[in-house]
Amino acid sequence: MKLLAAAGLCLMAVTEGFYMPGIARHTFKRGAEVDMKVNAMTSIRTQVPKDYYRLPFCQPNNGPKMASENLGEFLTGNKIQNSPYQLNMRNDANCVKLCQITPTKLEAARLAIHIGRGYHHNWIIDNLPSASISHTTNGDVQTHYAGGFPIGFITEDTKQYFIYNHVNIVIEYHQVDGDADANRVVSFSVEPLSINHKFQGGYVWDGQETDGYSKPLETCSSNIHMSVDQVHSNQPVMAGEPILYTYDVLWKSSDVLWASRWDIYLNENHLVPAQVHWYSITNSILVVLFLSLLVVSVLVRNLRRDISGYNAISMLDDEESNDEAEETGWKLVHADVFRPPENYPMMYCVFIGTGVQLALTLLCTIFISAIGFVSPARRGSLVVTILTFYMITGITAGNVSSRLYKAFRGRKWQLCTVLTSVFFPGICFVLFLFFNIILFFFHSSASVPILDIIILMVMWCCVSTPLTFLGAYFGYKKKSMEFPTVTSTIARAIPPPPPLMHPMVGMIATGIVPFAAAYVELFFIMTSLWMDQFYYVFGFTFIVYMILIITCAEVTVLLVYYQLCAENHRWWWYSFFTAGSTALYMFLYSCFWFKSLEASRMLLTYMLFFGYMFLMCFTMLLVTGMIGSMSSLWFIRKIFSSIKVD
Repeated sequence: MKLLAAAGLCLMAVTEGFYMPGIARHTFKRGAEVDMKVNAMTSIRTQVPKDYYRLPFCQPNNGPKMASENLGEFLTGNKIQNSPYQLNMRNDANCVKLCQITPTKLEAARLAIHIGRGYHHNWIIDNLPSASISHTTNGDVQTHYAGGFPIGFITEDTKQYFIYNHVNIVIEYHQVDGDADANRVVSFSVEPLSINHKFQGGYVWDGQETDGYSKPLETCSSNIHMSVDQVHSNQPVMAGEPILYTYDVLWKSSDVLWASRWDIYLNENHLVPAQVHWYSITNSILVVLFLSLLVVSVLVRNLRRDISGYNAISMLDDEESNDEAEETGWKLVHADVFRPPENYPMMYCVFIGTGVQLALTLLCTIFISAIGFVSPARRGSLVVTILTFYMITGITAGNVSSRLYKAFRGRKWQLCTVLTSVFFPGICFVLFLFFNIILFFFHSSASVPILDIIILMVMWCCVSTPLTFLGAYFGYKKKSMEFPTVTSTIARAIPPPPPLMHPMVGMIATGIVPFAAAYVELFFIMTSLWMDQFYYVFGFTFIVYMILIITCAEVTVLLVYYQLCAENHRWWWYSFFTAGSTALYMFLYSCFWFKSLEASRMLLTYMLFFGYMFLMCFTMLLVTGMIGSMSSLWFIRKIFSSIKVD
């Protein structure tokens, strides 16, 4: 579903999407049957996919049959089935009558509701999704390669519903080495039309007579390809009004190779977005360079002076250094800086361990996507990849959380390990089950079957959790983490900070810097996730992901240094939320971005969007918070190991 698909938007190439085909090449002889399949209908206004045959459409003679699907396809709401359309390689067909359906009052109302909510068909030929051919008010022809094509439209003046009951199926093929018996499908597009069909002579077919079904139509001809200029009357959606479904098939030769057939899908309107991507990258790099210069100029210079001066004073005799030993700043908190967090030290370890697991999952998914094993032709492969790496990296989560908890001298290590293995996936699974039950009652194809839910539970309980305990076992077996200074028995009092140095100010405001380095690319990711668009320019995402990591580390280290200078030694949670506040701005951005969806008034749409965005932002909190905390731990150990204290 949306959450599972969201976490794996990663990388592939720096400037152009590289594609490794996900299916074997299918070669068709002339006249060979080419299967056309139908997927679940989708709408960006509702985010609730629906089964294709839930509406009064033509069905195959033997009834719909499910195509083979993997776990990832079920989790993302795909429901691929066969169709009654008959296509033969390089055999054109015009005005083919498919079936006639007279909708009941309930069927007409259901069809009108789905048209009003902007549902689209998603057809597939040889694993290629259908592009949509549309006409503008100026008469221009536009082709969109993502999101399918609409099932109908509404007139702006009368608010009447019309259905697209005729489709012009345009398929481009490539001849292998010029061989007429070796053809491969390289493009698939559909031009939907709404035609109020009439039989010649005023005949009305009742859907039963075979001879009547074969009578010619006045509205289209078997000798002429149907065009939008020939449409004189649209097909309304009314109870008792027969709907005759027809289609044309047009085959065109193409020089596009089979291996390059996905390029037009991945690079649609490529030139303008590429400029925006590069603008985003340039902006992010400038932010990193500015922060790097700031860190170098402030930290390195000040630290060298402080460390050399402090060590010089400590080497003097006690009588000579009594007056000069009155130091201020970060050096005074050496006996408290490594004191475990006063509040919820176990949850801190759980958050850090889970953050490491999620960060590694994203990194591994990025690498796999970069070399082409995750492609748009293999639906659901992204979700399967995420789940696989999340299970495997459970061993690192257990190891990191256990070592950190041992350094805090915690005694409830069993509880810490259990929380590490069940806290984050437990939240995700509960919310997933909650939405799955609701989607089931809405008859949505996104409702996952019980068998696949059991598979997820087995993966979680029998693979991920044992690996987490295995990592924790080795973590507790290792020697405890050593700190360069000794922690005192009584904690040092923290002086009142100035208003701008208050920890809450840093924890809330700092996150805007990493967010600013990534928000442009976040727009494209959100568009891909919620608007059914293809996004496979993964190199830009990889660069932004690395910039986000560097920015979080640098800005957190800088803010932690100033807190230590203010004699505030409680930096553990501070460093976590300083970098983790990036998630806050991500959630606020999603609230403003939600307006672009033109969402329906369905409560479920709001629940799905904000529920899954909350989980995505919580994931961002754990990843960025872990980066800020671990970079701060490295920095503090480094500086305090450079001074000489008793």
